[in-house]
Amino acid sequence: MKAPFGSWKSPITSELIVADTVGISSPTWHQGELLWIESRPQEAGRNVLVMREHDGSERDINPAPFNIRTRVHEYGGGAWFLHNGAVFFSNFSDQHLYRQGLDEAVPTQLTHDDGLRFANGCIDEKRNRIVCVIEDHRGDGEAVNFIGAIDIRSGDVTELSKGHDFYAAPVLSPNGKQLAFMSWDHPDMPWDETIIWLTTLNEAGMPDELNKVAGGKDGEQKISVQQPVFSPKGELFFISDISGWWNLYRQSSDQSICPMEAEFGSPHWGFGLHSYDFLNDSQIVCNYGIGNVCQLAVLDIETGNLDNLDLPYSDLGGISLNDQTLTTGAASPITFPELITVNLLTGKHESFKQSTNLALDEAYYSVPETITFPTANEQIAHGFYYPPTNKDYGEAIDNKNSQDAPPLVVMMHGGPTGATHSVLNLRTQFWTSRGFAVLDLNYRGSTGYGRDYRDKLIRQWGIVDVEDAVYGAEYLVQQRKADKDRLAIRGGSAGGYTTLSALTFTNTFKAGASHYGVGDLEALAKDTHKFESRYLDSMIGAYPDEIEVYQARSPIHHVDQMASPCIFFQGLEDQVVPPNQAETMVEALAEKGVPVAYVPFEGEQHGFRIAENIKRCMDLELYFYGRVFGFSPADQIEPIAIVNLDS
Repeated sequence: MKAPFGSWKSPITSELIVADTVGISSPTWHQGELLWIESRPQEAGRNVLVMREHDGSERDINPAPFNIRTRVHEYGGGAWFLHNGAVFFSNFSDQHLYRQGLDEAVPTQLTHDDGLRFANGCIDEKRNRIVCVIEDHRGDGEAVNFIGAIDIRSGDVTELSKGHDFYAAPVLSPNGKQLAFMSWDHPDMPWDETIIWLTTLNEAGMPDELNKVAGGKDGEQKISVQQPVFSPKGELFFISDISGWWNLYRQSSDQSICPMEAEFGSPHWGFGLHSYDFLNDSQIVCNYGIGNVCQLAVLDIETGNLDNLDLPYSDLGGISLNDQTLTTGAASPITFPELITVNLLTGKHESFKQSTNLALDEAYYSVPETITFPTANEQIAHGFYYPPTNKDYGEAIDNKNSQDAPPLVVMMHGGPTGATHSVLNLRTQFWTSRGFAVLDLNYRGSTGYGRDYRDKLIRQWGIVDVEDAVYGAEYLVQQRKADKDRLAIRGGSAGGYTTLSALTFTNTFKAGASHYGVGDLEALAKDTHKFESRYLDSMIGAYPDEIEVYQARSPIHHVDQMASPCIFFQGLEDQVVPPNQAETMVEALAEKGVPVAYVPFEGEQHGFRIAENIKRCMDLELYFYGRVFGFSPADQIEPIAIVNLDS
């Protein structure tokens, strides 16, 4: 068949994306049993701990309405852990800690102080308590973070270490006598400068003097460290980027165990990072990435020899071990996210849980091409290019032999300190199967390419990310892989800011979609949560000392320069990017005469979790591009008013 790009009929519908897909993460072995977290759009994004029974069936552990999710640092993570046949978890609605035996039907509340939040816990068996990160919101002003202990019988909270702005990753030595954790302070983010501390616990369970193990500064060089883990022998290991790459180290040596231009860690946006573990006294199983393509390997601690496992995946998650069997999350360009086990003796792997039960013909899937392209100031940037692909309209389009090039959607990941990976994602395939090309961009500042590439965004947010989006789109136009008159850009959160900046300060893109994006940097600096309250110091400059820079790079102050249509999607309970930013921008664009649409969602926060809202976003963005680019989607979509475009 032949049809205009964008109007192809696709089996990858918005209904399909939300109806048959769940988020799956954190597969974990416990006492020989496999458990994991499912995030269910059909239950308003509720996080449920699921256990696989011996007969292969699955059983939910926490009953509705309990939702395993913490709001420490707002982004959460590390909301649960297992110990001695029970799960300890933070419940989203009240942020209290609960305990529930895996064979019990109802959880029991452990904590009682409203205003406290808990994350990243572990059990101190000797003292019958939980050691974790605690965030105190009971006072006025900024929340206070500390390492604390919760008595399992009484729920009483004891402060163990306090005084830094942020804490993470508390871990006890095998004999329970030592405690390690990481901290950092404003204005740094955890990928800028962190410190790992080690202390001995006295008979009362209180820490003695803190000893700095790693991190901080080496001269003028900032060092980011993460993931402290004790070996079975009680030696402390960790990940550091002192070499320019997040490599593995041990406390007893200044040399990396296996020096490589590879990332064994990732940005600490959320708690619970676990990219390596001890197979035995002399071997570590680890997940590392080169150019955001992941590899699982066994590392000999003494020799530094790295033995890669042959697995058909490009992205891997945290790992958990059960003797010689490992479990992790995995995905590839032709494989949806799934949970797998790997036999480390044979190398064989098995999938035991998929994020979707879809069995679509692979001929509908677009397989990405890794691209590196020249950008501003004689530098380079990276990304993944997805050609339009749908078996009912021919194979992937060969634009060198085609009369017309396809419309292009440039996708900007969030963060901005984050990354995108080449994995099968229905939300990407939604576009490519309808005749769009997609550039999934890892602009300068993205992780996965070493510290130097990551630091290129310092004081340059809104400049180098926009440059890379523009240069990437123009590069594909030159390659005849994109139509210069139908270039769109989209992104969420930080990606939404780059989207709005590109539409405001350049004329390359003809349409855009901002999902809870930042329009006013000054408003963000004054009205956001503690974790990111000083993030812009490094990305933009100190506020309010450099207020002129904030205003110069804020699209809201330069609406007169914006001439391309834009659609805004916004959660009305968003505490990270409050709704007033989108609403102010929409009002200004409407007054200027630029085609604009606004889609607010009740009950949504920073990132959408409710199935009907996710579906509506996909459909309306497609509808919007159709109106702007002049094609009619094959999908039946309830329209929305587009100010300055509808008559």
